[in-house]
Amino acid sequence: MISPLAYVDPSAKLGKNVTVHPFAYIDKNVEIGDNNVIMPYASLMSGTRMGNGNTVYQGAVIAATPQDFAYTGEETIARIGNDNVIRENAVIIRGTHADHETSVGNGNFIMTGARLSHDVTVGNRCIIGNGSQISGNGIVQDCAILTSNVLMQGNTRLGSYSVVQGGCRFVKDIPPYIVAAHEPIEFYSINTIVLEKAGMSETLIKHIAQAYRILYKANTSQHDALIRIREQIPNSPEINRIIEFVETSKLGIIR
Repeated sequence: MISPLAYVDPSAKLGKNVTVHPFAYIDKNVEIGDNNVIMPYASLMSGTRMGNGNTVYQGAVIAATPQDFAYTGEETIARIGNDNVIRENAVIIRGTHADHETSVGNGNFIMTGARLSHDVTVGNRCIIGNGSQISGNGIVQDCAILTSNVLMQGNTRLGSYSVVQGGCRFVKDIPPYIVAAHEPIEFYSINTIVLEKAGMSETLIKHIAQAYRILYKANTSQHDALIRIREQIPNSPEINRIIEFVETSKLGIIR
């Protein structure tokens, strides 16, 4: 159902069973799939590519023009996957250049007033809390959580299954499976409750905790800590993910 009080550009492509409420705005160069709901006063701007089963609430803006001085007016993309909830007044900005795009995966919950800047990548089943901001080129990996009013600086990464507590800001990477807290931000604990809910075994969680004790508590260099993790902790995809994340960090990890 498309309300006659909504604006839908004639060139926009809408799938099956799409509901567009009164006063919503759907621009040219927009493609959305099936079973989406676009609430009143939501705006899907040029460059929106949306999958199936999403709900976009009042005042949200998808594919806003980049706030980046490198932007030269190219036709760029904000790509939204399936089954996402995008709450009131959230803003998702499209990519700066045509060879990259802002990308949001599947099953995410983007809360009121959140802002995803240009060329941000959000994985699957993440939560972006009320008022949190992800600056340009930020990467949020699967099942990560930014609680309320978190400021994630540009080019930083948040690892899978990690949580950043409310009001924090960070300029370095936060590795997987942890809780980050305080000001200045630092490693606080293993994200045990979420890992248990994700079905990880008690043994595996102990191995993850041991890896971070070596990384953060041992009186040694990061390079040597990673060697010890490889030598002392049984191999698993989760332990390998920690090692790979730390080794590939361009900005370094939080203290």
